Amino acid sequence: MREYTSQLAPDRRDASTAAHMSQAASQPPVKKSEIFGWCCFDFANSAYVTIIVTVIYFPYFTNVVAAGAPAAAAWWGIMLAIAQLAVLLVSPLIGAMADIRANKKTLLATTAGLCSLATVSLYFVGTGEIALALGLVGLATAAFYLSENICAGFLPEISTPENAGRISGYGWSFGYFGGLLCLVIAFAIIDGGDGSERVPLTFVMTGVFFALAALPTLLLLRERAQPRPLPPGIGLIAASWGENLRSLRALREHRVLSLFFLSLFFATAGLTAVVAFASGFAEKEIGFSIKEVIKLFVILQLSGVAGASGFGYLQDKTSPKFALVLALALWIVVCVAAYACPAGAKGLFYAIGIGAGIAMGAFQSGGRAVVALFTPEGKSGEYFGFWGFFSKLAGVVGQPVFGLLVAWYGYRAAILTNAGFFLAGLLILLPLSLSRREQEIERQPQG
Repeated sequence: MREYTSQLAPDRRDASTAAHMSQAASQPPVKKSEIFGWCCFDFANSAYVTIIVTVIYFPYFTNVVAAGAPAAAAWWGIMLAIAQLAVLLVSPLIGAMADIRANKKTLLATTAGLCSLATVSLYFVGTGEIALALGLVGLATAAFYLSENICAGFLPEISTPENAGRISGYGWSFGYFGGLLCLVIAFAIIDGGDGSERVPLTFVMTGVFFALAALPTLLLLRERAQPRPLPPGIGLIAASWGENLRSLRALREHRVLSLFFLSLFFATAGLTAVVAFASGFAEKEIGFSIKEVIKLFVILQLSGVAGASGFGYLQDKTSPKFALVLALALWIVVCVAAYACPAGAKGLFYAIGIGAGIAMGAFQSGGRAVVALFTPEGKSGEYFGFWGFFSKLAGVVGQPVFGLLVAWYGYRAAILTNAGFFLAGLLILLPLSLSRREQEIERQPQG
């Protein structure tokens, strides 16, 4: 098997690799229960992103907490962007702390608990308490993304290059089904009485669901990393930021992958905006009730599973690029169709939701496959770190832009403009060669 060299501090990389191999040899084998526990965190945290960020709390915030204020959508988008920007700024420090102190499980429990507690606290927010609502959602969102990053750090410890993609796919599937189960429970809660009065109970359910479903992760996963000292004379913050900047400079030497990440950035900006504002669009422009919004997202979750699995098979038979091109083209069609969908045409909008779910699952599956294709041996954490970085940076742009467009021009203009993000991603992607031959060229040692 070919061994590819890195452009990042080769002397330190070699020492780190030797230490890692020695440590790995002394560790007990990974059990299936650990893999199950790791996947359970995707199942758990999907509760938050599904109920709070996507389906229920955004309409509740605009209609009840903000009392229909025209700027509510803009406030929501800006708040989500600030939360993701905060995560981008502190993630290198948190990651360095987790690596150096070997305390990922402690940090995972802390961030998951914080997200759960802030989510439950939304139950007590009343009409007019806009700053409190935004503060709690911002805190919960930042804790959610930090916990997601920390949990991803366990993947290299419980997988091999041969099964990392498969294990990651298991987690993604767990997440879709976790979100689906939360929607079913939320529907049962709201359907049990006066929906408008019972909606806050779904926030309590979401926080409790997250905490309980994350327990298998905290109980079954082993902390395999060993504490290690910082290099002499280098502080924790300097070490973490320095390595991050070196990694970004090295990425410029990988032209195809750099352009792919640019394509990913634009497309994910559009995707995060749709996720954050789809429930508001369905309610304000199509006339959906909260129960119908939940049904819509049940359909979207199921079609997302179909998109991820179906397009996963397609990309294995053809190429990840072919699947991504189809997914981005479908996203453009979805945005234009949503713009043109008449008010009250609920059946048509359900069909548009199916298309959005398929496109979402296909895009997520295909994007991860491309990153795996271009990842040099032994560098999966670093390269998937780039993937996470550009994905979260996209949220900092896409969500506030959509929210401001809603406030200024309305939902229909915003969703039509949002198609431009997907179009930009598609145009950057089309000339790229993502064949295995190109992969080998990208991985060749330099000099």
